[in-house]
Amino acid sequence: MRIAVTGAAGYVGGNLIGQLVAEGHEVIAVDRIRGRGSASGDVRWVCGDVLDRASMRSALDGADVVFHLAAAITLRMEDERAWNLNTCGVATVARAAHDVGVRRLVHLSSVHAFDQDRASVMNERTPRSHRPGIPVYDRSKWAGEQELHKVVAEGLDAVICNPTGIWGPCDHGTPLSRLNGLARSAALGRVPVFIGRAGFDLVDVRDVVTGLLAAAEKGRTGENYLLGGEYRPLIDFMRLAAVAAGRRGPLVGLPLKALKAAMPVLEPLGARFDSDILSKGALGPLLASPLVDCSKARRELGYHPRPMEDSARDLVAFLDRAGRLGA
Repeated sequence: MRIAVTGAAGYVGGNLIGQLVAEGHEVIAVDRIRGRGSASGDVRWVCGDVLDRASMRSALDGADVVFHLAAAITLRMEDERAWNLNTCGVATVARAAHDVGVRRLVHLSSVHAFDQDRASVMNERTPRSHRPGIPVYDRSKWAGEQELHKVVAEGLDAVICNPTGIWGPCDHGTPLSRLNGLARSAALGRVPVFIGRAGFDLVDVRDVVTGLLAAAEKGRTGENYLLGGEYRPLIDFMRLAAVAAGRRGPLVGLPLKALKAAMPVLEPLGARFDSDILSKGALGPLLASPLVDCSKARRELGYHPRPMEDSARDLVAFLDRAGRLGA
């Protein structure tokens, strides 16, 4: 089968392409740059702009299935580039796919498209991220889904997957993804103190790939599928990575309330250094700390994520092989 992947040079893209090649598919890898650590095999790299419909029509022509992964991730409250890429980019790729007769499109959205403050247990019926005052990434991912539904109404066969926090091996990015960067710091023994009880649902990138492939085969047109992994306090996540590297990890957990109280000082400081890590957008999901119900994906897609211990072990082994656990 001929399969196109937008955002192919990214973290999820690299893992997805590797699996597609292993299954014998012909892959059209669409991005502005060629990914590092790219899988060998039948992969044709195409430079494409997901905001340009003609560019996308050219890139996607002849594809049976398209996986749309291209997105901008940010923790800022406002970011014009992220808004455009996450909304207009989805619309452009969807319309181009419809133009050239793609059989099915699978859109990688996010758990952040659901309003995490509105439910202690999230599922596909949880209210969506449209309120003012929540981060632009959350609002843009929901807006992007709305753009996709317009094209579905015109006849495009598309399915939406909403992963939680993605981490795990085969991350060739510089820098690493945020979660993998934190795990690497813990594996190096550089995080003696971390946030205490705050938690989030984290999922292995390989399970996200499996979910995307299952959605392409079994998902129902226009439906969302939450792809979660396991809910843990983030300090436990850090300790798992440390233990996998033979270290103890963070010994002290700071109260989340203390971080919240300091945010009026920390957020301007982070902005001064062009960082969005110390921000309300970063703190919000930890304060909400929702559980994620993936029973729909389990039931309809046969989705079964792996234990976090396996992800931690495999990530640390990958970082070690890649020479990224040096001093």
